[in-house]
This record gives sequence, structure tokens and C-alpha cells, in this order.
Amino acid sequence: MMKNNIKISALVIAHNEEKKLSTCLKNLIYADELVVVLDKTNDKSKAIAKKYGARVFEGNWSIEANRRNFGIKKCLGDWILEIDADEHASKNLFVEIRKKTENAEPGYFLIPFDNYIGKRKVRYGWGASWGVSAAPRLHFKGCKSWKKENLIHPSISLKGKKKWLQSRIKHYVDDDINDMLLRLIRYTDLKALDLAKNNKKLPHFFITLRRGFTRFFKCFISRKGYKEGRWGFIIATMASLYVVLSYIKAAEIKKKN
Repeated sequence: MMKNNIKISALVIAHNEEKKLSTCLKNLIYADELVVVLDKTNDKSKAIAKKYGARVFEGNWSIEANRRNFGIKKCLGDWILEIDADEHASKNLFVEIRKKTENAEPGYFLIPFDNYIGKRKVRYGWGASWGVSAAPRLHFKGCKSWKKENLIHPSISLKGKKKWLQSRIKHYVDDDINDMLLRLIRYTDLKALDLAKNNKKLPHFFITLRRGFTRFFKCFISRKGYKEGRWGFIIATMASLYVVLSYIKAAEIKKKN
């Protein structure tokens, strides 16, 4: 473990991730502290986390923001690195973190991502609620909190100066196209519930359809998804369908209620 006056906590939030958790935690050995929060877990994740010396907390949260804020509060470090079970942090990332945070004022760092579908790296085209190219994953304690309004994709509150890291997090987003389609179903189910619980009237369907086309354009053209060929097209299509299907599902929920 690397020594430094700045204490780094690595935080992992997981739900039944025994197949991915070990590799994720193995890449976090350079942190001063490892905190794992298990949400409604009934697999071997706890034993795996204990194997890597993690402080493990278990619970049952229906709101994603609540479990993430819980994990942040349990971290003892000055700086907190948030990593998901399907993500890998490198030794170079920790070297850069320690260098950049040594004299840094409180704030947060955006970290760029290398996203993978299976073993293929797909760098361009992510966004519009369908993956990210960079995110504020490193923050000084007290400078980041998750807002509780949504079941999926909760917004965040950030304080302090924004800075960037150069080292990348590897994110193994999906195994294949079928995995992407299953994620589309999960995402739209949750987003529909968020839309349906809002008392405001849903916008006209054609307005939502236009938003879908806009998101396709944003991913495929503005974010250069065209550089990835068919994969860029699929990602842009998923981003577009996410908006449209969520609307249709929400409309059906409101109709039943």
C-alpha cells in the first residue's frame, strides 16, 4: 500500500456482483481504505469483500442516492474514490490521485472512462443517459452528495473547485447486444416509475419522439459515435429508445392508475 499524508478511501456499492467484485477490489489495493456497501445481496459478495480487507456494510435501499450517500458517510478518508463493481481502477490512477490531491483544495475531480462492450473498447458516442465518457468520481469528503429524487440516474450536488485527472477508469458496461437490451429494459422500467410518480402531465408523445432523435444525433454525431461504426449506431439507438420507451411505459402506468 502506498503511503502518503492524504488518506484515500475507495468506495464500492454492489448488489449480487460476486462474478465481478473480486477483480474490481483487486485493483483497489492502492487505496488506504476499502469500503464496500452491499445492497440486498444474497450471494458471496460479502466473503469476497472481506477477503480484500474491506469494511463491509449491508442494507436494503430502494433509492440509489440513499445507499451512495450512506457509503460516502462511512468512508474515513479525506478523498473518496467511487468505483462500481464493473469498473477497474489502475495503479497509475492512484499514483495520479495522490500527486494531484497532495496540496489540492477541497473540491472534486472528473475522471475519464474507457467503456467496453465485451472485450471491445468503445470510446466515442456515450452519453444522453446511456453511459458516460467522464464523471466526478473523486471528491473531497463533504463536496459531493447524491440527490434522492430519482430511482435511476440521480443527480448530484458538487462543491468546491472542479479539476480533471488524466488516468482512465475501465468500465465494462455490457457483455454483448443482448446485455444492452436487458439494461434498456431495466433502465426504462425505473425511469418510467420516476416519470409516473410526478404529478405533472407528460409532454406530448411527438415532443418525446423529437427528444429521442435529438439524443441519437447527440451520441452519433456530436459525441462522434460514428467513429465506432455499428457500435456507435447501436449506442445512439439505445440512448434514443431510452427516452421514448420510458415515456410510453410511464403513460401506461398513469393510465392504469
